[in-house]
Amino acid sequence: MGLPAWLRAVERATRPYDPEFVAAMERRWAELPEVARTPGQIIGRHGVGCEGTHGVFPKCNLKCTPCYHSRDANQVRVDGPHTREQVAAQMGLLRELRGPRAHTQLIGGEVSLLPPDDHAATLAIMREQGREPMSFTHGDFDYDYLRRLALGPDGRRRFARLSFAAHFDKFMYGRRGIERPSSERALNPYRARFAAMFARLRRELGVRSFLAHNMTVTPGNLDEVAAVIRDCHAMGYGMFSFQPAAFLGDERRWKEHYREASPDAVWQQIERGAGSRLDYDVFHNGDVRCNRTAYGFYVGSHWFPFLDGSDPRDLAVRDAFFRYLGKVSFTGTPPALLVAKLLRIVARHPTTVAFAGSWLARTVRRVGLGRLLRHRFRVRPVTFVMHLFMDAEQVTPAWELTQRGETSDDPKVRETQERLAACQYSMAHPEDGTLVPACVQHAVLDPAENAALRKLLPIVEVRTTSARNS
Repeated sequence: MGLPAWLRAVERATRPYDPEFVAAMERRWAELPEVARTPGQIIGRHGVGCEGTHGVFPKCNLKCTPCYHSRDANQVRVDGPHTREQVAAQMGLLRELRGPRAHTQLIGGEVSLLPPDDHAATLAIMREQGREPMSFTHGDFDYDYLRRLALGPDGRRRFARLSFAAHFDKFMYGRRGIERPSSERALNPYRARFAAMFARLRRELGVRSFLAHNMTVTPGNLDEVAAVIRDCHAMGYGMFSFQPAAFLGDERRWKEHYREASPDAVWQQIERGAGSRLDYDVFHNGDVRCNRTAYGFYVGSHWFPFLDGSDPRDLAVRDAFFRYLGKVSFTGTPPALLVAKLLRIVARHPTTVAFAGSWLARTVRRVGLGRLLRHRFRVRPVTFVMHLFMDAEQVTPAWELTQRGETSDDPKVRETQERLAACQYSMAHPEDGTLVPACVQHAVLDPAENAALRKLLPIVEVRTTSARNS
């Protein structure tokens, strides 16, 4: 390649904005209901929302109360070829409808029931379609599994980075070593063990990781949420996500009056654990009635927000970010290439330097230079999230109306329709070319889907000789 051609290639590669990514966000913004088009809305301005898989490996080897999967889920065989085939089809549709970049969960039942090679091949399929995958797990597997996932048969690294979301709460029964946890605190050694496996993976193999901690909240563990955050914030998790329990999935596992753990009550507990007010109106991910998010960082044991919602100067920084950087695809872009793109934006819009400099100075003052010096400027980004799933009895009638193109006159049903239209978590159905919100998947579609999978991938119990002769 001659120098002129090389320079043209570099110019194209370092263009700040990918037209396909921008077009996908514009479509997403147009789909949002008016109530979700807020100044802090991320969907349609810096991403298209999150995605998840379905119908790929619904079986789990723990028993949770509640469980969002239908009663047939545990009667479906875990099958690597089926998982790879279905994920490839779903990712292809997401690539077509949601553009070239997104964060996607590899989720179903328990991901570690997949053989490591099939798990790795599935992650590779997701990345080929521009997805940044996160594997969803209960965390009850050993380091050997993680190592075999990270290394190929030739002993070479398959991935430079792995992302996992691990779900821990005391109403998950069957975990090795702690069959029925007596409290959330009793699970802390298991939370620490899980995070430590990834620290070891980086030390030994150089594989980086991002870990999210998930927890279902019911009236039975609501008052333990704050302690979980205080005890676990330094273990290595970059996100703590809490889900107030909903009446979804297998009704045999509905054990409590879940709605007594209200969204406000859960968020207050998260704030107590963080030791700080968490302003979830600075940034929105879809409908705030579904999702609350606070982005920030720890310095030592103190958490600070990246942006202070009570400071108009910080809100101006947010608006400038959307204006100048919102269309940049951060996900999946190599660091050196991302820096080149950002430098081109700075060259075109020098005011971004002033915004960044003033924000940095304010943030240092808020944290305190002394605190930063004591902790050697070690900053640990940690995001707090709450996802409020809706009950099946809310979702079903609202979705039926939406499918008919109708808007309900009932305020509660209309609210559900708005929340579904703004959902940040979508699942793909290649058989009919549609995307559905996660609440619709669990409330409306999972029962029939898992019943069909039970026939397609039955679990065949083989009786032993001793059993046959007894």
